[in-house]
Amino acid sequence: MLNRSTIATRPYRQRLYAAPPVRVWVDLTNSPHVLIMRPLIELLRADGHEVEVTARDFAQTLGLLERHHIDHTALGRHRGGRLASKGVGLVSRSGALIRWARRRRFDIALGHGSNDVTVAARALGVPSATALDYEWARVQHGVNCRLARAVVVPEVIPPERLYGYGARGKLRRYPGLKEEYYLADFEPDATVLEELAIDTAKPLAVVRTPPDVSLYHRFENDLFGQVLDRLRAVQTVVLPRTPAQREQLERDGGFIVPARAVDAPSLVAFADVVVSAGGTMNREAVALGTPVYTTFEGRLGAVDEQLLAEGRLRRVERPDDVVVEKRPVSPGAERVRRDPRVLLEMMVEP
Repeated sequence: MLNRSTIATRPYRQRLYAAPPVRVWVDLTNSPHVLIMRPLIELLRADGHEVEVTARDFAQTLGLLERHHIDHTALGRHRGGRLASKGVGLVSRSGALIRWARRRRFDIALGHGSNDVTVAARALGVPSATALDYEWARVQHGVNCRLARAVVVPEVIPPERLYGYGARGKLRRYPGLKEEYYLADFEPDATVLEELAIDTAKPLAVVRTPPDVSLYHRFENDLFGQVLDRLRAVQTVVLPRTPAQREQLERDGGFIVPARAVDAPSLVAFADVVVSAGGTMNREAVALGTPVYTTFEGRLGAVDEQLLAEGRLRRVERPDDVVVEKRPVSPGAERVRRDPRVLLEMMVEP
């Protein structure tokens, strides 16, 4: 409940513009982007602006859009983790976006790390804004930061880490975690436990697989595999990123693998422990007060560096570092909730 949580906001205008309404294009290329952009889309529409959404067929992006009842146009797919494949995918999907958007006369384009929309928007003469919270995805940010008009980032990231990407003079920095903004209105829904036939009397671990198609995480994560083997002995839900990961998990057995996109934030809130080799689910767990471990073996970003230093995120050195036991506290008892309009204003203000 809001009255049990810490509210961290600052005064902001209630509306984006008094008049006239603007036409906004939002592009989503990965599962977390649906949750990140959902409240911004809702705020824009509530303010009377027209919003159209495009989405790439990758991971659970389309399934989450359907789950959240967000109308969208599916365009393009992920082409794989190799640099050459990513280049082909960028050219192909950006071209498809240009053809789709040419006659729609958008006033602004928004994305969270979507290279495709910044390239397409620049080609169409539409100002764009991007957001990011991991600074070492060099190829991705080298495109986005140079082409976007505004680059929205957590204030913990040292600005000089982004200047080499062309972000100097474009940075708009916000306090806290992005998850504290897009989860501000979130309350856990126990339906997800029934949906997955979770035994609430037993400890529950939730695991997110490595982003093995990402350029900054291209190697085998052996530690993650060892942790996964250890968690086979307890009640564990594994959320795969790709069809190949899903097939392997189902073939090996011993885990609960959802057949479709689920309410992952609620699952994280009710979990006794979360283990992820990526970033967003780790930070969702932090924001929701769930113990969380990272097996990420790439270069740490400033956000995770701070969370580790504060003890809010724990790094796995050995498989037995992960402790799974029932939590006595209710989910989300102490949370920081931040006004998502802060992020919206940073992305859209001239």
